[in-house]
Amino acid sequence: MSAKDPLDALLTEIRACRHCEAHLPHGPCPIVQASRGAGVLIIGQAPGSRVHASGVPWDDDSGDRLRDWTGLTREAFYDPGQVALMPMGFCYPGKGSGGDLPPRPECAPLWHERLLDGLPEVRLTLLVGQYAQKAWLAPKLRKSMTAAVRGYADMPDGLFPLPHPAWRSRLWMAKHPWYEAEVLPVLRERIAAALSA
Repeated sequence: MSAKDPLDALLTEIRACRHCEAHLPHGPCPIVQASRGAGVLIIGQAPGSRVHASGVPWDDDSGDRLRDWTGLTREAFYDPGQVALMPMGFCYPGKGSGGDLPPRPECAPLWHERLLDGLPEVRLTLLVGQYAQKAWLAPKLRKSMTAAVRGYADMPDGLFPLPHPAWRSRLWMAKHPWYEAEVLPVLRERIAAALSA
């Protein structure tokens, strides 16, 4: 990516964003990964505390689980020429009573469309968790997160819903063995196809 690439300038702008600073108890630290050649886009929720501290997206147990689901090595996952990482909220929102707070609502409208314009090669978008699915899927396709994941074959072309890979997903997977048996093999095939196209 050259210094004159508009995507490079946009990423610099995103990483310097302070739009929600007054609402972020730990301060702003926008986390994003992108390059014009990325074939897969992963839209998650928002960085957690460990990612906020390291500055590396998905640098936690959830990231390990997500990489296992996708079949991507750390090298491929962190290669922006292959994988773009764009959360619904770019900064860690802080803790709530039941876990992390939701992504800041201002973030996606502020940045997503502009960032997507700089990712012309994306062939597969993973919608990780309910916030991404709510933003990207019509209501009839997301009656619940489980219904969305189960209905992956009925999704618009290029979209693939996944549960959030937090520790609770292990409990969810135990109740829904079809996810590992039926969905993950297809997910890995589609990722391989998107990256080899």
